[in-house]
Amino acid sequence: MSRKPTQLSKSPSSSGDSQSGDSRSGSNVTLSNPKATQPKMAQYVGFFAVGYILASAIFMIIQTKLALNSQLVTVVSIIIGAYIAVHKFIKHQQRALDRGEINRLMFGGVAVVWLLTIIYFLGIWFFLFDAVSRDVLMEMTMQQPLPLLSALVMILVLSLVSARISIWAINRLLDPKRKTV
Repeated sequence: MSRKPTQLSKSPSSSGDSQSGDSRSGSNVTLSNPKATQPKMAQYVGFFAVGYILASAIFMIIQTKLALNSQLVTVVSIIIGAYIAVHKFIKHQQRALDRGEINRLMFGGVAVVWLLTIIYFLGIWFFLFDAVSRDVLMEMTMQQPLPLLSALVMILVLSLVSARISIWAINRLLDPKRKTV
């Protein structure tokens, strides 16, 4: 007498196929894995990055003709990236983000923004600056590092706060449950 192995799966077709008359076999049991039900946020962080890159590129083109505040450009680019990421999430998942997902999207999005900024700065450093420009920038940084560090901390805080507020606000605005009420 052979026994079927117990299949622990979330799909209804595999749990329906494995149901036998023996209730002791445990074939009706499904494991609840909270990580399996959570959507992969990396995809939505990617959408955030794409939106940020597109907005930044458009603002770079605009800044060739019109001077814009760099902090304003950063905030608006983050808002556009947040809109695209939250819109895609709600479209795919048919629900709004919860608090943990908002936090993961915020930290992931800001990490990607800063990674892209570092790559952009390194590209400028190696391909645009000559040896004299690099020496002047290094000398200025060594003489007065505090203004540079405080500016970096302030822009990091600005990007974290603007990402958090924009993701929360757009999530609340696009929430399908709030639209139907």
